[in-house]
Amino acid sequence: MKRNLFLSAVALAVLAACSKPAPVVEAPRPVMVHKLALSSVSAGALYSGEVRARYESDLAFRISGKVVERKVDVGAVVKPGQVLARLDPADVGLNAEAARAQLAAARNEYAFAKAEMERYRDLVGKNFVSRSVLDAKESTFTSAAARVEQARAQATVAGNQTAYTSLVADQAGVITAVSVEVGQVVKDSAVVMKLARDGEREVLIAVPESRISALRAVRDIEIRLWSQPDVALQGKVREIAPSADAATRTYAVRVSIINPGPAVQLGMTANVILPDAAAAAGALLVPISAVFEHEGGSAVWVMQAEGALVKPVLRKVSVRQYREDGVLLAGGVQPGETIAVAGVHKIVAGQLLQPVSSATPATAPAAPLAIKTGA
Repeated sequence: MKRNLFLSAVALAVLAACSKPAPVVEAPRPVMVHKLALSSVSAGALYSGEVRARYESDLAFRISGKVVERKVDVGAVVKPGQVLARLDPADVGLNAEAARAQLAAARNEYAFAKAEMERYRDLVGKNFVSRSVLDAKESTFTSAAARVEQARAQATVAGNQTAYTSLVADQAGVITAVSVEVGQVVKDSAVVMKLARDGEREVLIAVPESRISALRAVRDIEIRLWSQPDVALQGKVREIAPSADAATRTYAVRVSIINPGPAVQLGMTANVILPDAAAAAGALLVPISAVFEHEGGSAVWVMQAEGALVKPVLRKVSVRQYREDGVLLAGGVQPGETIAVAGVHKIVAGQLLQPVSSATPATAPAAPLAIKTGA
């Protein structure tokens, strides 16, 4: 009897060990979503470029020397006549003194040659010496006068070089680059700073050969800064390079910004857009991460409300343009619908997901979304 009870207990234990554990219900995965709305950006060809000054100057010393002082850094606002850097003036000062000494010696020789010439003129008048001797004295006087002029010019150049030890801004503007430090020996004409002058601002872009003709025909050009994508600025083509870049085979184009305002700063990234009115009608701009390839075409996940959760539905879309700020869709979705914008390759049709707004910080709790129902 005891043996039977023991065997029964062992059998129950084995059966209990072999039974499957109760399934664990997984919480719905979060998904980042974005509600579609008509975009304020214009459709059309888009080129990215950098905001530059229309006039940019390479600044360099006019003589060689050792840098002993640098007064400005990159981004410094300078005025005309402001000293930017200095060279060691010792050698230049010695050269100036030597030139002045040579000038003084030349003047003494000139004075002596003049006195000699006048004396020999008197002697020739009294027939004490021949005419040829006077000619030699007059030639010596002429040479002395020429040496005075030469020494005077050399002294002037040496004096000017003492001023060349200071690098001075010739225009008001902003220092955009500095390539020299104190203690460095620089050669004359070597660029040590770049100065962007105050005044007009423009965007430098690279345009392929196939778009040059269209660019010439465009009248209204739109410019949008990356820092202010909702603000449209007006621009016009000022200059198209006459030849293509040897490496990229594109043409450098400068687009002037009309009334740029204080928000437009040098070095900012800007998009230059050639408007297309037909393409802009009904265009939807979505994040590039929302669009993926499906069966040879483009698609997105459209979210349908299931209570507090959402259920993804595959929707094929028509892409009008891939841009740096997103993808411009021409059809397949409507304003007001909500789409997934992250992890689209891991979503399975029909699974329930927890929506998280793309505008909500990751550390903050997700706000409830108004999901449009229906396909």
